[in-house]
Amino acid sequence: MKYTRLSKEQLEELHQEFINFLATQSITADEWVTLKTEKPEVAEEEIDVFSDLVWEGVLSQTKYLENISPQHMYLFHLREDEMKLIAVKILNDAIDITTKEGFAWLRENYTTEEVEILTANKGYSNDRNADKFALIQQGSNITKGQLYQWFETMMA
Repeated sequence: MKYTRLSKEQLEELHQEFINFLATQSITADEWVTLKTEKPEVAEEEIDVFSDLVWEGVLSQTKYLENISPQHMYLFHLREDEMKLIAVKILNDAIDITTKEGFAWLRENYTTEEVEILTANKGYSNDRNADKFALIQQGSNITKGQLYQWFETMMA
């Protein structure tokens, strides 16, 4: 398995897609029920293959990731040729940007000496989706990129 298995909730959300996937594997509903009871390891493998296919599709479409903690914000723009990063560090320990108040403080004070903003570019390894997945495993969330774009505009 290349990525991680989808959770039970995720599989339930993708129930119809999973049925379609099983159909492409020539597995009927009755055969699936039999497979789960008589050959659970084969059923698990099918779920793993489906999970990897879903992850591949999601990761291929992912353009922005965010990883936000109380004093740090890592904003990624996942371009075709490279990853671009805007890293924001809050130097005032009393500020927690994961709160509404802390985030409002950041919007007002991002140009002060209490906020450090760095940018970086990095090429992908030979597996772009694995690079994206590694960032998700480290706590990043897929977003539409509004924060990245806001900071990019403010720094221009």
